[in-house]
This record gives sequence, C-alpha cells and structure tokens, in this order.
Amino acid sequence: MPQPAQEIAIGSPELWAISLAAVVALFVLDFLITRKPHEVSMKEALGWSAFYIALPLAFGVWIWQAFGSQRGIEFYAGYLVEKSLSVDNLFVFMLLLSSFAVPRELQQRVLLIGVAGALVLRGVFIALGAAMLASFSWTFLLFGLILLATAVKVLRDTLNPAEHEIHPNDLRIVKLARRFWPVSDGYRGSHMTIVENGRRAITPLALATLAILATDVVFAVDSVPAVYGITGDAYLVFVTNAFALLGLRALYFVLEGALGALVHLGYGLAAILAFIGAKLVLHWGHGIWSWVPEVETVFSLLVIVGILAIVITTSLVSNRRRAAAERVSE
Repeated sequence: MPQPAQEIAIGSPELWAISLAAVVALFVLDFLITRKPHEVSMKEALGWSAFYIALPLAFGVWIWQAFGSQRGIEFYAGYLVEKSLSVDNLFVFMLLLSSFAVPRELQQRVLLIGVAGALVLRGVFIALGAAMLASFSWTFLLFGLILLATAVKVLRDTLNPAEHEIHPNDLRIVKLARRFWPVSDGYRGSHMTIVENGRRAITPLALATLAILATDVVFAVDSVPAVYGITGDAYLVFVTNAFALLGLRALYFVLEGALGALVHLGYGLAAILAFIGAKLVLHWGHGIWSWVPEVETVFSLLVIVGILAIVITTSLVSNRRRAAAERVSE
C-alpha cells in the first residue's frame, strides 16, 4: 500500500511548533473562560467536553491520512489509554476537592491549574523517556516493570477503597507548605495568597492546588510509560497526553455524578496497565532473543477497547442489580 505524501514529517520542528502553539492557545482560552469564578452548568460542561473529544478524533483522522494507518492506530490507541487513565485521575481530583471543601465556583480554576501542571510534567517525562529509549534498550524493561507494579497498586486500591480516603493535613505537600507559610482560616475568593495580620499567608485554595499538582507527578510516572508502550514516537506520545488532558476540567463536571457508577473501572485500568507492561517486557525480550513474540499495535487497540467495553458493561449491570436489590429491600 503506497504511503501518503507528507508535506510535514511527523515529529518535525514545524509540527511540534504548531502543536505546542495550539495547546497553549487552548489553555489560554480555558483560563479566560474560568477568569471569573462561577459554578459550571451541565450544559456548559457537556458543550466543552464534546468539543475536546471531537478535536482528537478529527486530529486522528488527519494523522491517519497524512502519515498512514499504522500511525493513526498508534494515535487512537495511545489516546484511548491516556483518556482512560485521566478519567481515573478524576477520582483522585474529586476526593481532593471534596477533602479541601473547595467551593464549586472555584473548582474549575484548581482543575485547570492541575491540568497545566500535569502537561508540563508529562512534557518533561516524555523528553526523558525518549532520551532513555534512544540510549538504553533496557528502558523498555524498566517501563514495563513500572506499569506492572502500577497495575498491582491500582488493583489493590480497587479491592480496598477505604484505603483511598484522603486527609488533607496528612499530605506531605500540605505539611511542607505549612512550614513556610501560615494558612488563612477560610477561602478568599480566587486568591491564592492574602496579607493577614501584616504577614503574607496562603489560602486553602493554594493548598488544594498544591495537592493537585503533587498528584500530577504520580500520574505522569504512570501515564508516560503506558503510552510509550503503544508508540515509540515522542510526538504522538505528547499529543495523546495533551488531548487527554485538554478538556479534563469540563469532563470533571460531566462525570462528577457518574464517576461513582463506574465501579469496575479500576479493574479495567489494572488489566490495561498489566497488558501494556507485559507488551513492553516482550518488546525488550524480542530485542535480545528473536524468538520472543511481540504484540502488534492493532491487537493492542482491540484489547484496550475490549477491556473498557467489558468493565463499563459490568459496571452498569452491577449498578442495576444493586438498585433492584435496594428497591426490593425497601
């Protein structure tokens, strides 16, 4: 099959520059939208969520046409993995915002700062990952083991949800911040710092934002190796991460009520991370022993879609059965 003509090579400086400019422009747009604190309506959240889902779907079509079906499949598979992980991240965001009692009109500003921090951190991890993969073949083994360990942790958290509770005063980042600054006794609108009793103090909003940013580090350690298990192209790794994070602010308010309904999502994410981890280990082994099999990207995409379809279906069935049992008991 002849390859399509490429006016701009994938991963070229021109494409990087255009993509980075587009991401910055979208974040500036989001900051302008959230400049005036307000409670997000479902209509507003649905509209922006639809936009940020349609955008990567259309971009994937362009990738497919411009650079071939293999790159297109890698993009869609990588985006699906990153979006699934970002939905799981929303569980933690929801717990943090609830624990810090962040007013609803201020939640989207905290989320947006968290997303911006996540993208910067992932950019750093993507660059480090690309350099390591180019220099050390054992990086595939390292990334694979990280994902397998993460899969075990996700499974344990799913089996023991009580251990997933968050107590703000126990967070290391909160303890560290309190060592350097006093904390005001309440929220002061969208202000992160205020002058109180002649001394600069931070507000609970600043603490909540710092807690969100601290969790971004953990999420980056999980997500970057996961997408490198799908594609070795640093540009595709970046854009899949960017598209998964863009719109996360709006998606939070769409899924806020429905997140609890995805009772089996943790099992699905553990399975996906374990699968990609095993895929990376096999890729590393194939480079040393040619008889070790490799997993094709098309098969990876089918497995990921299949796992997500199964856990969503079983979650819905489980919720219906629980609701029916509650009606009977009443």
